[in-house]
Amino acid sequence: MTDIAKAAGVSQSTVSLVLNGAVGAKLSEATRRKVNDVAQSLGYQLPIRAAQPAPAGDRNLIIYIADEVSTSPHPVVSIDGARDAAWNNGCVLAVFSTHGNAQMEQRVLQTLALPNVLGVIYATVYTRKVSVPPALLKVPAVLLNCYASDHALSSVVPAEVTGGHTATEYLIQAGHRRIGFINGETWQDAAKDRLKGYRQALATADLLYDERLVRDGDWSPGKGFELTLSLMREANPPTAIFCANDLMATGAIEALKQLGLRVPEDVSVMGYDDQEIARHTHPALTTVVLPNYELGRWAVEALLQEEQNRSAGAPVRRRTVKLDGPLVERASVCAPNAAAPVNTLINIVDN
Repeated sequence: MTDIAKAAGVSQSTVSLVLNGAVGAKLSEATRRKVNDVAQSLGYQLPIRAAQPAPAGDRNLIIYIADEVSTSPHPVVSIDGARDAAWNNGCVLAVFSTHGNAQMEQRVLQTLALPNVLGVIYATVYTRKVSVPPALLKVPAVLLNCYASDHALSSVVPAEVTGGHTATEYLIQAGHRRIGFINGETWQDAAKDRLKGYRQALATADLLYDERLVRDGDWSPGKGFELTLSLMREANPPTAIFCANDLMATGAIEALKQLGLRVPEDVSVMGYDDQEIARHTHPALTTVVLPNYELGRWAVEALLQEEQNRSAGAPVRRRTVKLDGPLVERASVCAPNAAAPVNTLINIVDN
């Protein structure tokens, strides 16, 4: 679906709506036709849908418990993946958002006693370690975007170290040797791991890690703007900037334009997440996909597989899986411009 979205120039959510035949989606016929044509050319085939609901009395309900769904665009895409995987296997998904409220979560967990509940997907908006509610240990359950230290349940999280490495390596392969990094909030696992990937890619290429090229942000465009100005004031500024999310990257692009610098001819910019905005920046943003849809799909498929093994008397193997996201090449990265050193351009702007 990521490949189709890239080729058709639309979001992954749009691809999901078209391929799943969502009748309420206000999409033009031209968009639907383009998505279907690209899907056909790439050989994409939807799994066979359940022709009818499971018989009454069957356990065909999967409970999806999320701490947040409205504060970030990412959880909704994971729900899309979980919903599609559930439906493809003759199940339906019921989503509950608890806002991290312990009492609300406890009330939702009471629904697990319903006779048609097959299992639970327990999801968090930020990748983090969680204390598994005791009720989840009594039913089939999988953790999504979170993990438990005792590995009591299978879990799936993004491969953030790999993502940070992929983004930085791409800039290095383009010829950049001074690569700035604007991180998110450093208390979060995602920020820690994307920084780790950045450092690993530098080390692999025998490039020294320079803390003067690293800034701690807050995921917002405003902070990306502010910290890009800060990076470009360095005596030897970067020729490329890797931002730990797309929103900060949009701020970085605007800051560079304010300085009179061209993206990517003077300074390249790399994002992360592949949010909808990445397609509409000028230039369009090269970025790494955060595989939210695949996280949701994997969680449901793992839940169903474990339940199948349990019913067959086979051992249930708990797994912690990290899913990679592909890099999407657009127009915000190119080789460094040796003919017009950034220092000179900055001096012109300052003067």
